[in-house]
Amino acid sequence: MDFQNLLNIIYKDCKSASTEGKVANYIPELAKINPNKFGMALITKDESLYSVGDSAEAFSIQSIVKVISLCIAKEYLGKDLWKRVSVEPSGTPFNSLTELERENGIPRNPFINAGALVVTDVLIDILEHPKQDFLKFVRRLTKDNSINYNAEVAKSEQKHGYRNTALINYMKALGNINNSPVEVLDLYYHMCAIEMNCEQLAKTFLVFANQGRLANSDEEVISAKSVKRINAIMQTCGFYDEAGEFAYKVGLPGKSGVGGGIVAVHPNAYSVAVWSPKLNQKGNSQLGISALESLTTLSGLSVF
Repeated sequence: MDFQNLLNIIYKDCKSASTEGKVANYIPELAKINPNKFGMALITKDESLYSVGDSAEAFSIQSIVKVISLCIAKEYLGKDLWKRVSVEPSGTPFNSLTELERENGIPRNPFINAGALVVTDVLIDILEHPKQDFLKFVRRLTKDNSINYNAEVAKSEQKHGYRNTALINYMKALGNINNSPVEVLDLYYHMCAIEMNCEQLAKTFLVFANQGRLANSDEEVISAKSVKRINAIMQTCGFYDEAGEFAYKVGLPGKSGVGGGIVAVHPNAYSVAVWSPKLNQKGNSQLGISALESLTTLSGLSVF
């Protein structure tokens, strides 16, 4: 498969496409990003890397990080994790409060904000130095020690995260948060503020295309059983109330972030990341989804 040629075609089409999306201006630091940026990178199981556009420019991965935090929590707690967060699609926006009230503080899945906050609470319970240990794990996946938190983005989210404050306090009142809400939110905002470029992000998620092993290695970072489960949750819940549409158009497990990034995996084949800051009404990258739809259509490779 000539992936570089496919990416070149996709890049040309996306750069000439007209889009009506908007950057995530409710987080002031993200509102500063050039909305016309576009990058894409694909890495195969043998670590062959193909890229186009602004693929080497770092951006805030935001909710994409929820997949990584879920990995750590799932590895430590196993099936006990699902006593505190479910695995069902929400059918509601990522920051919705309505489901929590109906379901006694148990979030529908780990990728909506409420679920991710529960997972973050778990990380504080199980990690000795949560911020440092989490970053160390990310760097291990990427084999890149340059990856770091963006303190300004984290501060910006903290200052304007009223809805997340409401979510975590409500769950605390219902007994599903063990630690201080302030401490949990601080870790959560820092994790969301990790910066990567498309090439680093694709490398990070290659582990989900390689049954939990690092590329060209027998080293298992995540159990194959956990990878199977997490890929399934990405397929059904990775795009909130647009998850069905993404599955229909793209046909790959994936996860989006309001920084404009999307990452997707084809198990046993490749991982791909795309970045375009303009978001559609569901909070997902408009051109990112279009680019990935083109990739699976042109290549004929999807999980369906």
